[in-house]
Order: sequence, then structure tokens, then C-alpha cells
Amino acid sequence: MEVEVKLRLPSSAAHERLSTILSSHHRCTHFQENIFFDGPKSELSSNLAALRLRFYDLESRCVSLLNRNPKFPPESAASKSRRSPSTPPLAANAPPSRGASSKLDPLILSEENVRTVYEWNGLKLELDETHYSFGTCYEIECESSEPETARNLLEGLYEEQWD
Repeated sequence: MEVEVKLRLPSSAAHERLSTILSSHHRCTHFQENIFFDGPKSELSSNLAALRLRFYDLESRCVSLLNRNPKFPPESAASKSRRSPSTPPLAANAPPSRGASSKLDPLILSEENVRTVYEWNGLKLELDETHYSFGTCYEIECESSEPETARNLLEGLYEEQWD
């Protein structure tokens, strides 16, 4: 099982510095919009779960994801969460419309994210700048079958930026 390892960054300056350090390892950048849903009686959030639709790059693709034990936004400087996609992309030929009706309501959170992807030291790193209604969060994450090793590498990379 892959485990997602995340390090929360304290500021936009830290995010910018990591982006500069990793620039030679850049692979692509995605613009994402995440829309989170819950049942009318908070059935998902009360069971530490979240249902999300993630729209990629101006609706070129959409994925549904059911996260267990999510954090909105991540609360610790270094956190791990396990996640598994609930289904493959929702539509094979066209992405769903944001206006589609749903029995899942109310919307509990919406976010916009700029995700820059790097390949560094055998890891696929994702450097995020996420805009919530209450502020902006910065983090770096990767999925790994060896989360402790990945976390040590990420923490070392983060510490390097201040040398």
C-alpha cells in the first residue's frame, strides 16, 4: 500500500525556495479544483471520510476520490494519510459538469490548487499551493511504499533550503 507523506510548509517563501531548489527536476504543473461533499447529516465527515471531485487543468479530467481520515488542511508539519481511489474517473469520454445535481449535500469545502510535479531522488514530489476560503496553505508530498524513507528525504530536502 502506498502512503502519502506530507510536509506542511510555513510560508510562501518556503514554497518558493523549494520550487527553486527543485526547478531542474520539474515534470509538469497541474491546476486543480477540489470540491468536497458530505451527506445531509455529515455521514462522511463524522466517520473521518471525505468525498471529493478533483477537476484537473480546466476540466480536462475529473476524478472522484474517497479519503479516509482526511485533514482539512493538514494540521501537522509532517503528516501521513492513507488513501485509495473510490472509482476510476467519473466519465470516460467527458468530464462531469460542476452544475450536475447530487444527493450529497451540503458542499463542505472547495479549494483551488496549483500542483507542481517533480521527480527527485527516485520520488515523485508534488509541491502544492492550495487556496481555501480561509487562507493559503503550502505543502510538499509524495506517495511511497516506504513512507519513513520518503519522509526522511523530504525533511532533509526541506532543511537544505535554509542552509
